Amino acid sequence: MVRALFEWLEENKHEFSEIDYASQLDLIAKLRGLPRAVKYIESVPESFRGELMYRTLLANYVSQNNLKKAEETFNKMKDLNFPVTAFACNQLLLIYKRVDKKKIADVLLLMEKENVKPSLFTYQILIDTKGLSNDIAGMDQIVETMKAEGIEPHHRTKAALVRHYTSAGLKEKAEAILREIEGENMRENRWVCPTLLRLYANLGKADEVERIWKVCCETKPRIDDYLAAVEAWGKLNKIEEAEAAFETMSKKWKLSAKNYSVLLKVYINHKMLMKGKDLVKRMANSECKIGPLTWDALVKLYVQAGEVEKADSILQKAMGQQKMRPLFVTYMAILEQYAKRGDIHNSEKIFQRMREAGYTSRITQFQVLVQAYVNAKLPAYGIRERMKADNIFPNRALANQLVLIDAFKKTAVSDLID
Repeated sequence: MVRALFEWLEENKHEFSEIDYASQLDLIAKLRGLPRAVKYIESVPESFRGELMYRTLLANYVSQNNLKKAEETFNKMKDLNFPVTAFACNQLLLIYKRVDKKKIADVLLLMEKENVKPSLFTYQILIDTKGLSNDIAGMDQIVETMKAEGIEPHHRTKAALVRHYTSAGLKEKAEAILREIEGENMRENRWVCPTLLRLYANLGKADEVERIWKVCCETKPRIDDYLAAVEAWGKLNKIEEAEAAFETMSKKWKLSAKNYSVLLKVYINHKMLMKGKDLVKRMANSECKIGPLTWDALVKLYVQAGEVEKADSILQKAMGQQKMRPLFVTYMAILEQYAKRGDIHNSEKIFQRMREAGYTSRITQFQVLVQAYVNAKLPAYGIRERMKADNIFPNRALANQLVLIDAFKKTAVSDLID
């Protein structure tokens, strides 16, 4: 529909701005793939191929974890003499946070050299990176630097701090920030209810979840509040309370597949296969549009129940009925189970399907695939060449796995000689 609108505007000689062209580029990248998006840039008048166009392309490469292309695009922007911006640097920080944390320091040095001031988002990425590495002292230092620069953390940043303090077992620090998020009068500050419900549930504080939920119920809860309550009660193993919140919500609004998936995840996490299947039937009966999110939940439901072949079969049927692409994590859930069994045939099959679906190889895919060979105690001939062809370079964990499968090559040859 949006594409058709752009075509109509072009036919009617509408004068496009760079923002219009960048919006079109973003749409093509998301719907038709990045190779098409690159070709589209070539068709755009040269005077409109500015920084906005290339940073849109950069953001799409980052969203797909395509490190090589993201770096090439960033370097091309520099070659074209576009100014180095916080947005572009943040995109590199995002992808390095996921795939190569050692390069984060290089980006920060570049920002300092080019006199690019870190934005709130820059600090959020750095806080999350330190927290995920369990470097709490480093995380606290970033918060202090941020405040010294006159940038106060907003509630999303504070929520990230709570999650990392919780993971590190620093419950008192987590609770202190939760009190800051709540403020003095939660009835006036009730938009933070979903955040508080989820974070108190992470801490295992059922009494606090109950208190917050009571305040929500007294002040006309919104659908986001109900979804957070379902999630929180599920995390606290209070299935009846989660179901009660869901039922009340379903009487007030027509629910989407995304809404149903929240309760479905509760059933998945508690291996409640029959309840999950009944909920999916209910979704179908309510004429809910079932797509990749529901497929993901259904696949994980069967994977958790130990029925990986059934999960695989369901995904294939779903794709046959609707020409939509499953989520990356859906494929990975099946691949990981086959790899655990050392089932090389099915691991390779899923790996190939991911490529056919447009998920270009990432290091995590190769790690799981190689683990299938490790568990099968068999050599993976040509695996290094396959990785090289996909511009994948082993990290320490993958390098150790490759050493293990190299040992199987020697065993296989020794068996032939013996």
